[in-house]
Amino acid sequence: MKKAERTKQFIIEKSAPVFNTKGIAGTSMNDIMEATQLAKGGVYRHFPSKEALSLEVFNYLSSLMHDAVTGVVREIPTAKGKLYGLLDFYDSRVLSKWGGCAILNFGAEADDTNPVMKQKVSAAIHRFKNRISKIITDGQENGEFSKDFDAEQYAIKVFTMYEGAVLISKIENNPEYLHHIIAMLKKEIEPYII
Repeated sequence: MKKAERTKQFIIEKSAPVFNTKGIAGTSMNDIMEATQLAKGGVYRHFPSKEALSLEVFNYLSSLMHDAVTGVVREIPTAKGKLYGLLDFYDSRVLSKWGGCAILNFGAEADDTNPVMKQKVSAAIHRFKNRISKIITDGQENGEFSKDFDAEQYAIKVFTMYEGAVLISKIENNPEYLHHIIAMLKKEIEPYII
């Protein structure tokens, strides 16, 4: 990796927690300069605008999440185990490790104001849901789950309930909301296990 690429990646990594907690509108160039210890020109040399940086930060955060989940799921041999492992991952690591969900944090801000970010967040939502659906359909094909387990409906339910629980847990500063929702989602799997 060339020095310019390393510097660009450094800026993205140092800016990620700032954007994920303060939001795009709430993050100033001074915040980015403070996080990176670079002058404004050093940041602008690599990113033409704060918005361009925010798009790269979202890509970085969503890739971190995707890679971490992939690592967890890859190690589990059964579809049932993968589904429970995925839910356990969301329950135990997202709030503490990343300060919330980038999909929620960036999506709430971009839904009406930033069509490019909205498109990126939408793609991340589809990856999230498709992973859950695929685990279920794989489990149906190998005889772990009954055929009446609606993979698409359950994936939508997991996504929407999880995002809502993360939001409320962050606002109330109480992870019990998220823990409770994950426990409910796990319980819903039980009737479909063969």
